[in-house]
Amino acid sequence: MPREVFGADFPFLATEKLLSFEEITRVVRAAAAHGVTKIRLTGGEPLLRRDLHRLVEMLAAVQGVSDIALTTNGLLLARCAQRLRDAGLNRVTVSLDALDEAALRSMSDAAVSPQVILEGIEAGTRAGLQPIKVNMVVRRGRNDHCVQDMAEHFRHRPEIVRFIEFMDVGSTNGWRAADVVPATEILALIGARWPLEPMAKEREGEVATRYRYRDGGGEIGVIHSVSSPFCGSCTRARLSADGQLFTCLFARRGHDLRELLRSGAGDDELERRLHQVWAARTDRYSAERAGATDSPQTPPKIEMSYIGG
Repeated sequence: MPREVFGADFPFLATEKLLSFEEITRVVRAAAAHGVTKIRLTGGEPLLRRDLHRLVEMLAAVQGVSDIALTTNGLLLARCAQRLRDAGLNRVTVSLDALDEAALRSMSDAAVSPQVILEGIEAGTRAGLQPIKVNMVVRRGRNDHCVQDMAEHFRHRPEIVRFIEFMDVGSTNGWRAADVVPATEILALIGARWPLEPMAKEREGEVATRYRYRDGGGEIGVIHSVSSPFCGSCTRARLSADGQLFTCLFARRGHDLRELLRSGAGDDELERRLHQVWAARTDRYSAERAGATDSPQTPPKIEMSYIGG
């Protein structure tokens, strides 16, 4: 969240505009009735939400939900990893764009210590939130020189690093095609030092392409939504904290569920609305990106800090 946009005077949402844990659970229950089994809590930074473990407990009790994951910047993870695990959290993904402090600060626009994040990762591993996935967004000229160091640090460890092409999510991250380091280049950089071989997908709809070190040093993943889009296999919907349902990470608008939830609608009506939205989706932004151009007249896309990764 760039400071020049989201500064001290930015008008953040009032608490009453956010969905309650009970309202979030109702949406999850309706989604589970349509076959959804995996839930991910993301942000922004979800660990800033007070009593998040209560929400995890509520979601874990929803019939049909078998996997609850969390994406976090890791700064607060050390203090709450065990409590979240006890509440029913299964997995954690931690964002860590560099082990070099200067590069990390450049990427995050904040005085962030990589050591604090590493301590959070260790706490998550001790709590049994395994395997922890570590996401590194690679941006040319900012942290691309840190790729090998990141790979080396997590070799022979239980965590799995995933290298992500810099994506044009939202309208404030200063995205340029020239800043994208393609997955092929990332793999060549790592493979030149530690030879790699491809691995089979774990499940349908998996966004990362998996590789393992030939010397047994573990595995890595690459997410190539810019150079090789995977819109056709996308199975993800996103619910914002204020109740907007989005069917694409690159969406320009959502579908208001908060009004429906607070109008007295029953569960059947909520389930019908979810079905209508999903059945009508036509999102293929990543696949169509090459032929699209942005201009000042183009409506801004939703920020990743609003609907997660």
